[in-house]
Amino acid sequence: MRNPGHRILVTSHGHPDFHLGGGELAAYNLYKAYSAHPDVEAAFFLARHDRGRGPTGAFFPRRENEFLWEQGVGDWFRMKMATPRGTTHNLAELIRHLRPTIVHVHHYVHMGLEYLHMIKQIDPSIRIVMTLHEYIAICFNQGQMVKPGTNRLCFRESPDDCNRCFPQHSIEDFWLRKHRYQSFFRLVDQFVAPSDFLRQRYIDWGIAPERIVTIENGQASGEILPPRPLAEGETRNRFAFFGQINPFKGVSLLLQGLASLKKSERRKIVLEIHGANLEEQTPEFRDMIMALRGPLEKEGCLQWIGPYEPFQMAGRMAAVDWVVIPSIWWENSPMVIQEAFSLGRPLVGSDIGGMAEKITHGLDGVHVPVGNAKAWGETLLRLSGYTEEWDRLRAGITKPISYADCARAHLELV
Repeated sequence: MRNPGHRILVTSHGHPDFHLGGGELAAYNLYKAYSAHPDVEAAFFLARHDRGRGPTGAFFPRRENEFLWEQGVGDWFRMKMATPRGTTHNLAELIRHLRPTIVHVHHYVHMGLEYLHMIKQIDPSIRIVMTLHEYIAICFNQGQMVKPGTNRLCFRESPDDCNRCFPQHSIEDFWLRKHRYQSFFRLVDQFVAPSDFLRQRYIDWGIAPERIVTIENGQASGEILPPRPLAEGETRNRFAFFGQINPFKGVSLLLQGLASLKKSERRKIVLEIHGANLEEQTPEFRDMIMALRGPLEKEGCLQWIGPYEPFQMAGRMAAVDWVVIPSIWWENSPMVIQEAFSLGRPLVGSDIGGMAEKITHGLDGVHVPVGNAKAWGETLLRLSGYTEEWDRLRAGITKPISYADCARAHLELV
């Protein structure tokens, strides 16, 4: 580290006490690693949180060195802060009180782009490091880079293409949107991408290559789980999905793939769903999932386990053989991939984006053609008979970097 005594403020769009998304967890774990680093004088965590009163711009202590921010976005197309005037004074007070030398921004959704400018206005010497978790600056469709309505993959952005996806916004609107993002991004001193795939997407969009580096999110440095004990004649036939249940995460593909098999074939498979937020999806999506789920649960090949807390992950993975990630969008660096590898479980994932990058087909996991329900069913059936092949894939896993290693890599940037 070149400059001992850094004071680092980590900002996030949510606190893992209330929001268990991958970005929130990555931000919080990095904050804790900064706090433990011997060359860091002080570390702080600021998370946006809705306390039910709307975006007042106020700050509240959560615990020592952790703060909640009542903030929101008033214009999602332009990512404009809901309360810029009310926020300016409060943010200035907090920054002057904490005296950070670095602000590590883990997101701007729910908070707005303007607060990047506010940080530099308060103290231009503060270095801003930003970790990009998805493609929101590039794509207005929730940063997924898939076509609305059809969920076809999007391979590039342009004002013309974006206008065809969202005709209510003109070509000029999208041109201005991109330049608004880029103007605020010029305030960032260093960008971090958790995957090479995401890094290249942002280089293609306009970030200079020398301004963005790849650093994987850190993981706990615990022991690898032993293999699941097998009864006599049993195979490695237990699969598990962990994560959000929404149209982009591919749970419907898993269920459709399972349903496409013969009943005698389904008896060889057990699929567990460890997920949350189905109730927040559209009625059409919920109805589709429930229609697929019922018969499979009745047969016993599907077990709907439900939401989980981070500390429960190891216990749940201990009971399965494979972790599946059937997302239909590019992903970046899904937290579940690194969690599975750190616990010694091979991955089965879609063959695109960050999933294809992080999972090496035939070495530590298996790729499945994206969006192909039939291929998912056939893959689950084929892998359910594996024992020696599972052992080989498990042996091919490289343990992800630790939280401490991740913090060290970030500090080398500054």
